[in-house]
Amino acid sequence: MTVRKNQASLTADEKRRFVAAVLELKRNGRYDAFVTTHNAFIVGDTDNGERTGHRSPSFLPWHRRFLLEFERALQSVDASVALPYWDWSVDRSPRSSLWAPDFLGGTGRARDGRVSDGPFAAAGGNWPIAVRVDGRTFLRRALGAGVRELPTRAEVDSVLAMPTYDMAPWNSGSDGFRNHLEGWRGVNLHNRVHVWVGGQMATGVSPNDPVFWLHHAYIDKLWAEWQRRHPEAGYLPAAGTPDVVDLHETMKPWNDTAPADLLDHTPHYTFDTA
Repeated sequence: MTVRKNQASLTADEKRRFVAAVLELKRNGRYDAFVTTHNAFIVGDTDNGERTGHRSPSFLPWHRRFLLEFERALQSVDASVALPYWDWSVDRSPRSSLWAPDFLGGTGRARDGRVSDGPFAAAGGNWPIAVRVDGRTFLRRALGAGVRELPTRAEVDSVLAMPTYDMAPWNSGSDGFRNHLEGWRGVNLHNRVHVWVGGQMATGVSPNDPVFWLHHAYIDKLWAEWQRRHPEAGYLPAAGTPDVVDLHETMKPWNDTAPADLLDHTPHYTFDTA
């Protein structure tokens, strides 16, 4: 069984294996396909039209499937690798071990955001940005520049306390757990972290930064925590809702998986503290 661990508790060997598997997916071209998919849904998901990956109830199951696909790709390279998660309510500093040269590398330089250390720095030649929103071909970050503070545990708990998964109008204007977690309303959890990291993470091509996967693994863990706290409160909407994915409706681009199929993560993986 795959166990997703807090990145802060990874051994040196686990970090090395994760990085090596990510670099191999980049080398063989599979990585950039994930970036392309994510960007297509960011661009296509709108408040007043069809929406699947973002601004919608299926934000959480869509990303759960997306992460599963990526994790399986990593495991095709190295079967021992699992996606770690980044608990940004605890590891809140640009000096956290997450950003060390032996793992993801640190923030970018002030002039252009270019990351200059770690395995994904442009100088190493192993991480060219091919799917991009501008002409720059290097990984960029600006940790803490776009927004000063990462979400606190108290803010996380305030969102986990919300008793309803989602509600009309089923978009970025909705109340309820999903939208407050996604960050379009309230204390802003998920979206704020993307902006705090900056660089490509603040754009539709955010998976260009490998921290995307650790961030979303934690968002996925928070969904599991919410489910445990509210066992009677399931995924909504159940049926018959235009433009969004109902409980038993399949999700693009896969068309073989509905939210109902992904409500329980335990057949696929567990968390080290779950």
